[in-house]
Amino acid sequence: MVDTAGLLAAYDAQMRMPPGAIPAGVTHEHDGPLLRIVGGHVGRIRAPRDVGVTGAELDRLIARQRDYFRARGQGVEWKVRAHDLPTDLPERLVAAGFVPQPPATVLIGSAAEVAAAEPVLPGGVTLRRVTEAADLRRIGDQQAEVWGIDSSWVGNDLISRMSADPGQITVLVAAASDRIVCSAWMVYHPGTEFAALLGGTTLPDWRGRGIYRAMLAARAREAVARGFPLLHVDGSPDSAPILRRCGFQEITTSRHYQWSVDVPALVPGPAAVPDL
Repeated sequence: MVDTAGLLAAYDAQMRMPPGAIPAGVTHEHDGPLLRIVGGHVGRIRAPRDVGVTGAELDRLIARQRDYFRARGQGVEWKVRAHDLPTDLPERLVAAGFVPQPPATVLIGSAAEVAAAEPVLPGGVTLRRVTEAADLRRIGDQQAEVWGIDSSWVGNDLISRMSADPGQITVLVAAASDRIVCSAWMVYHPGTEFAALLGGTTLPDWRGRGIYRAMLAARAREAVARGFPLLHVDGSPDSAPILRRCGFQEITTSRHYQWSVDVPALVPGPAAVPDL
């Protein structure tokens, strides 16, 4: 039997606040129990499971984050899990003008188990690691092709992470000739048991051919080699069923609540770049 309660406890203890090197141009600021991540394409708010304040005090805490980023002329997203406290946090975020985005499934898998799979890539498709800025920018272009919106920030974010500490990220692409058909990366969380799976975006006409599974296995093998036993992913509705078949366990759900300066919600797309 899988100890899902134990996995959730490990997730809450280790994965709430981002450890490790901070990407270039990004700063971390604390406001009470919250961590504000400033300097990315949008602001981000991270919090412990229990924010620790309720009622009017919680409303003031929420308003401070919104107004802080309003003064910067920038949007902000607040990530909430289904088991977070207080239970009325989502309703209070909405009352403050934040717009809920579609939920994702939070899953955890054994790196060793996922690494044992031997998926077969389609003919003519090769998988390789990339580190150069030009390749990382091409990933942003590939994400834009899938999502239909400007995703240049993805390439910039990968470049910043690589510059901050290349040892804390692995970026992979699957290519057919010179075309990137799938891109995915993994961020290692030093001092924890976890490596986080991100990206995992496959062009629609290349889905269902085993490429996503190959990306999972390749990243899992790298996690095992680096001593990270657990894989974490916020899975989209498309990827979650595949992840479950690969042995991942659902522990909760997550949802981003987004506030923007000039529109009711930020443009839909890979806000947190989940695996897809």
